[in-house]
Amino acid sequence: MTTRVRWVDTCRLVPSRYPSVGILDQVANAKDLPYIFELESWTNDRISNELGLLHRIPESEWVVGKPMASVVMAAFCHLRPTGGRFNAPDRGAWYAGDSSKTAHAEAVYHRTAELAEVGVFETRVQMRMYLADFDAAFHDVRPDTPKNRPLHDPNSYTASQAFARELLESGSNGVVYRCVRRRGGECIACFRPKLVLRVRQGAHFEYRWEGTRTPVIRKL
Repeated sequence: MTTRVRWVDTCRLVPSRYPSVGILDQVANAKDLPYIFELESWTNDRISNELGLLHRIPESEWVVGKPMASVVMAAFCHLRPTGGRFNAPDRGAWYAGDSSKTAHAEAVYHRTAELAEVGVFETRVQMRMYLADFDAAFHDVRPDTPKNRPLHDPNSYTASQAFARELLESGSNGVVYRCVRRRGGECIACFRPKLVLRVRQGAHFEYRWEGTRTPVIRKL
């Protein structure tokens, strides 16, 4: 089923090393992008590598020429090799929590999992929070029903990615779901860049692991 979602101040956390301003903020028209990318790619390998990912998204969905355009599009073009809960490795989504606590729970889980792969829990990561609003119809899988439970599997994205691919192909805007990393929290996975509204920077945080899987979180 779909639900009209009117959420304000949803929270998304990303590493601070990723810039908050890029060329997409400055380009007035999406049709100018191929020329800009051609110039940039002469000296910027990162832009060149990302061009292919951007073109997997229909041009009509691109966000350009407005503040935070690069931040929004980065969520769809910078992908984990394994994808996310509701996106496959070939196209990203904008994930956010209904509160800062929910966003921290999700971010800490994923960063800790990365550290566990190398077996080192002694590091620091600075994170930047972005706030965004939503006002659109999203598929709602929050009810705890047998049909929805596989979509909230804490250890596997197999069912949820297959479900998301069907939704994306049918024109869905995305999914609202229960956070499996924090009891009572709720999350959104938005498939359409233009539906991520009023994006602005929030606070900065430092996650510091000191030999355990649970980091100290400090607001900078």
